[in-house]
This record gives sequence, structure tokens and C-alpha cells, in this order.
Amino acid sequence: MNEWNAARIVTLAKCNNVADQCNNVADQLFSSAQDTFAHCKAEHQFDMTQIVYKHGLDCYGFIKLVNYIRTTNPSAESFKSVLDRIPWESEEYMKPPSPDDPLLQFDVDEFWEQACPPGRADTDSQARAVELQRLRGAEKRAEEAEAAFERITNDFEKMRQYVQDFVINADARTGTSTANTVADLREAEDSVYFSSYGHYGIHEEMLKDKVRTESYRDFMYCNPHIFKDKVILDVGCGTGILSMFAAKAGAKHVIGVDQSEIIYQAMDIVRENDLDGVVTLIRGRIEDVELPVAKVDVIISEWMGYFLLFESMLDSVIHARDKYLMEGGAVYPDVCTISLVAVGDRKKHDERVAFWEDVYGFKMSCMKKAVIPEAVVEVLSPDTLISEPCIIKAIDCNTVGISDLDFTSEFSLNITEDHECVVS
Repeated sequence: MNEWNAARIVTLAKCNNVADQCNNVADQLFSSAQDTFAHCKAEHQFDMTQIVYKHGLDCYGFIKLVNYIRTTNPSAESFKSVLDRIPWESEEYMKPPSPDDPLLQFDVDEFWEQACPPGRADTDSQARAVELQRLRGAEKRAEEAEAAFERITNDFEKMRQYVQDFVINADARTGTSTANTVADLREAEDSVYFSSYGHYGIHEEMLKDKVRTESYRDFMYCNPHIFKDKVILDVGCGTGILSMFAAKAGAKHVIGVDQSEIIYQAMDIVRENDLDGVVTLIRGRIEDVELPVAKVDVIISEWMGYFLLFESMLDSVIHARDKYLMEGGAVYPDVCTISLVAVGDRKKHDERVAFWEDVYGFKMSCMKKAVIPEAVVEVLSPDTLISEPCIIKAIDCNTVGISDLDFTSEFSLNITEDHECVVS
């Protein structure tokens, strides 16, 4: 037990309940956080006040510091040198080893309200020093937020450009204009990514997709030999459902990575299900974060988008595979295909195309040219399929490269229905 961790705090209300347990790790119990900090400074040469001032810690930084100390048991000596990069910056230290740790209830603002950095005597100098530390902390957080915002903005711009090119290229074949279509697309795009309701609604929709979600669950539960005692990486973990499936399937350690704020809800979900001892969640892009392990045995991900690759995360899965997957490891899903089939649906044609011939007595047939090229996501009735399916692309997730995802494919459809129909 390191010297810092030898000093534990137990609130007065809890002394009687946990005194025996705490006496096993320390000779003294303390009735307040201030008493604990004073003991650490006097007996173990660890000055919490100095650390807070030195790094300009706010409440989140203080929580991470406490959880870092609880998790890693560092020596007091390691805190004496000037640290270029504080080791508790990672979001993983937002998760407390013990949910009822009394130190986490301490208000770090009390340090700043004292306005008395160690070694300062002059009141004005003290105030200036404190304010300078707080400003430095705020500046650092602003720089980190700006960098994160820039990454997100670049991602959005790439996605917008991709969608714009996709629509323009499609319309170029029909000679239509796309200005209004792209504008509408951008507006819908923003509403999905920046609306909290839409954000959580996406995850709700995915979880309610029983066919997809239960397919992942059944695969993991029915193949325990793949996951038993293995290290699993979940790319784009969202609410953590796949990570928890993997944990229940016997995984030794599951690491979930997601760049959106849903990761904080996922942390609560994991703790609520008593899986925080197995599942570690990290916020960030898989391309930017550093995992707590060098290699993993299995990568799982629910990356599929519309038409498989549209707005999907397969690029990120490939990056994770090339960087973290050990030799002999596997990516799941492992094989995916894109297929085409002809659809003949007179009712749908009347609703989407013929509708424009007479709109409240007015002809709007020019709208047909704009409507027909637009993609539509729907669940089809088997009765409307009028050809045999044709696979235009097969993807092996264990070997595919990013360059393989930019492709063209020749295909032909064998029409199986000989009655008159409308091909959509």
C-alpha cells in the first residue's frame, strides 16, 4: 500500500459501519476531507492544495485526481516533480472505484475560496496567483474544447461534402437541380446531430431494432468460446449494449469507445448493471484515444449505415483493427454484403411519383424529376420484389482496406415477374 493511499477518510456517519474494514488499511480514521488532506501533507509530504493550485483543477479535475489516486495507488514522490501532462486527464477517471467515496463529496472550490496558495504571504499576490491558476485551467479546457470542436466540424464537413456529391452525381444523370435538396439535407443533418432529443432518439431506435440487437446478443451468447476470458474492443459503443453482451458472454475485459456524450449515460448504465469491473468506457474517436491495452482479441461494432456504407464507421473499425487487433484475432461482424433487387410497387409509385400530376387541381409534374433520384429507406413487402437479388459487393471485415470501399460494380438483375408493373 503506497503512503498516500494509507490515509483514508471515513465520514462520521459511516465510521461505525466500516471502521473494521478501514482499520485493516490505516491506523487512523478522519472525520473530514480537510483532516485527511492535512494528515497527508504533514505525514506523507503530499499537499492536495498545492496540486489543485498547480494544475488549476476544477471540480471535474479534482474528481479525476481522486479516482486516479484510488485506482493506481501512486507514490507521493511521483507528485513532487512538474508534470508536463497530468496522468489523470483521461475520461476513464470520471468513473469512481467506489461509488460512495467520501472524498468525491468534497467541494474543491473551498481550496480556491481560501485564496492562499502555499508559500504566499501577501494578500494581493495570493489573489493574483489564484486567479492566474484558474485562468490557466480555463484556458487549457478551452483549447481542448476548441480542438474537439474542430475535429467534429471537420467530420461534419466531410460528411456534408460526401452527401452533396452523392446527390449531385445522382441528379446529374437526370439533369435536375439539387440546391434545395442539399439545403434540406443540411438542415435535417444538423437536427439529428445537435438536438439532444434526436441524439438519444437514435439510440432508442437502434435498441428497439430487435432483429439487429438480438442478432448480436445471440451471436455472443451462443459462441462463448470466442469471448470467454478475452479482451474485447467495442468501436462506437453508444449506450454500451454490445459491451455488456460481451461481458455477459464471459469476456475478461471489454473496452468501449465512443466520441459522443452518450458515453456518460453508458457509464451510468454499466455501473447500474454491476459491470464496471469488466467494462471500461472511453470518450473519444478511436483514431485519437489511447487504449489501456496494447492489443485486443476481438473487435465488435455496430457500424452499418444505410446501404451498408453510407455514413458508416467502417473506416474507424479498420483503423482499430490495424492498430489494436492481435494476430489471430477477429472482427465481428466479419462478412457483409451489399445487394440490389428490383421492386415493382404500383401503390408506392402512385404515392411518390404520380401524386405530382394533380396536387389540389394543379399540375406539378416537374417535381417528378426531383423526387425520383432521392433515396428512400423503407421496409419492403416481399410481394413487391420482382427480381432475383444480386450481390454487388462483399466485404470481409478482417481483411478489407479503406481503399476497397471506393468501388464500382457491374451488375444485372434477372426479372422474375412477367406481369405489368412499375419498377422503383
